[in-house]
Formats: sequence, C-alpha cells, structure tokens
Amino acid sequence: MLGYILQRLSGMIAVMLLVVTIVFVIVRVTPGDPAAVMLGPEATAQDVADLRTRLGLDRSILSQYVIYVGQLLRGDLGQSIFLNMPVTAALMDRAEPTFFLTLLSLAIASTIALPVGIYAAYRRGSFIDQAATTLAMLGASIPGFWLGLILMQVFAVRLGLLPVSGYGGPDTSLLERIRHLILPAVALGLVSSALIMRFTRASMLDVLGDDYVRTARAKGLGEQAVILRHALKNALIPILTVLGLTAAVLVSGAVVTETVFGLPGVGNLVVSAVLRRDYPVIQGALLVIAGLYVLINFAIDMLYLLVDPRVRY
Repeated sequence: MLGYILQRLSGMIAVMLLVVTIVFVIVRVTPGDPAAVMLGPEATAQDVADLRTRLGLDRSILSQYVIYVGQLLRGDLGQSIFLNMPVTAALMDRAEPTFFLTLLSLAIASTIALPVGIYAAYRRGSFIDQAATTLAMLGASIPGFWLGLILMQVFAVRLGLLPVSGYGGPDTSLLERIRHLILPAVALGLVSSALIMRFTRASMLDVLGDDYVRTARAKGLGEQAVILRHALKNALIPILTVLGLTAAVLVSGAVVTETVFGLPGVGNLVVSAVLRRDYPVIQGALLVIAGLYVLINFAIDMLYLLVDPRVRY
C-alpha cells in the first residue's frame, strides 16, 4: 500500500510542476508587455518600468522561473494589481461561495443520479430505464447557465420563493446564504447528474450479469441485499471516478453560473481578473484549481483502496 501511495504522490508532484511551468510560460509568451497590458494605454513609460521591476519582469526568464517557484513553495501566489492585496487572500475571500456551491451541486447530482442509475440498470429495458436514459441525454445537452436563467425566472421572479442573485451581506446568516445558493446548485446539479447517472447505470449493468450475483440470488438473498451489498460494491470504482471528476469540474466550471447569479465566488473573481488583465490573480486561480483537481484525484485513488483492496497490487 505504501508503494501505491508514494507512486500517486510522485505523480501529483510531477503534474503540479508541469502546471506551474505551463502557467509561467503562458504569461511570458503572451503578445505584448504584460506590465503595459495591466496598466492600460494611459500608463506612462515610468509606470510600466516600475511595474516590470515590481513583478520581476526585468530579470532573465530562468531567474523569473526560479523566483516564481520559490514564492509558490512559500505559499505566495503574488500580489493582485487591481485589488491591491495578496492573491491568496483574494482567493480565500471568494472561496466560501464556490465551496458551498460545489458541495450542494454534488449532493443534488448524487442524490438524483445514483438511485435512478441503479434502478434503471436493475430494470434494464423497461420504460423506467428508457425514460431515465432519455432524461440523462436531455440533461447533458442543456447548458447550465440557460437552466439557471429558467429556474431564476420561475422560482425567484414569478413565485418569489428564493433570492434572484447575490450571496447576502457580511452579517447574513449561513442559512440565508445557503438559500442564495439553492437555485445555482440545482442548475449545476441537474446538469451534472446526467453524466453520473449514465456511468452508474453502465457500471451496474457490467456487474449484474456476473456469476457472483447469480450465486447470491441462488443462495436466497433478497434483491436489495444482492443489489446494494454485492453488485453496487463491485461497481463503485467507475462511479467514484466520475464523482471525483464531477466535483473537480464543478469547482472550475462554475464560472458562468456564478456570473449569472451574481455570486462573489472564485469564478466571478477569475472573470473580473481576465477583464482587468490582472495576471497574478489569473495565475493563482489556475494553480489553485489545478491543485484541487490533483487532490481530488488523489482522494479518489485512496478511496479505491477501501472499495477494492486489489487496487494496491
């Protein structure tokens, strides 16, 4: 097991080093002077020179890379040009809405997709199976932002049951902030449930015809025990994989949804940074999102050991 964990950790380090290098190179090879782009056309030559010195752009590429990696190892993602604050602090200020939005969206998607996918596989070929497959294809085809606008129009504007947008003020309670996240979470959760449901159904179909399932039924076990204790346990690895990928996609893919619902999350921060050409914020957000991808994949790999001990071999 230790060798398996060390192998995954070494892979994480290699991936993150590659991501750091790519992010560093992209900013440096972008056409135009990054300092001039950040400051805009009204900046003087002296302002551009001062900013280049402040960002270390007047040094050699190798020196810039070594300094950049050293800063990252100390947890320093740089200083935001427009927010006038450390990038780490800016990301932390916006992390709460994105975290809870991802958590709620994944919970909604799993609550819908897992039972429906399992039951659809159990009733393969039935009307329920066909209806579930059709709805999954429909859900995968609907853009999340469009669904969000429809939900906003119905439940917020017409019925007035939920807030239209925003996240509440500084003194708003956690329960009220969760109310602001219900509509965007439902929009993301419904779209994400389509992929999870299809993977769950396919994975269950692969194991329901195996010999050990027939043996369990022949021994007189009830259908619930056969499906949940025997079939589902052996079908979990593909399901865990798609759940992990969905969580990672929700973290990085909530940009449009946060913008539509006016949520002050990381996605909204990235959009503002792109419009303002705030490269330190863009770099920091890319690295954090990539790091979350890697950590989620590592956590899923560790869950494999609990689900199927054979993975360690």
